[in-house]
Amino acid sequence: MKTCVINANSIERKWLLVDAENVVLGRLASKLAYLLMGKGKVNYSPNQDHGDYIVVVNAEKVALTGNKEETKGYFRHSGFAGGDKVRPFKVQRELNASIIIEKAVHGMLPKNARGKAIEKKMFVYVGNEHPHTAQKPEKISI
Repeated sequence: MKTCVINANSIERKWLLVDAENVVLGRLASKLAYLLMGKGKVNYSPNQDHGDYIVVVNAEKVALTGNKEETKGYFRHSGFAGGDKVRPFKVQRELNASIIIEKAVHGMLPKNARGKAIEKKMFVYVGNEHPHTAQKPEKISI
């Protein structure tokens, strides 16, 4: 049996539309990371980017399990001593809900240049509207 190596120009990518309403954040992020890396494709190779483009809508309606809505926080640091800040989940949801999904998926992707390129193929929007209707994304359920 021969190993099939695909040329980077011949990789076929689809556009997928995901509705995040009432979907548990961790399950959504793991499925998005799986699709972004292209692990479900027959010709998957770990050193190439075979993933599809993904449009996520209704980011503000993502669900959490247990008591995480009160306890989960988003950490950032200014770079100065004592400059760490934690923003609670509820505040982050009101200010910019797309960061919630972006950070969850970022944690499940490779931490290298390929991982950064993979992240750029995901577009997260608050609300039902998105500017990618010309690409005709096919809706998938998670």
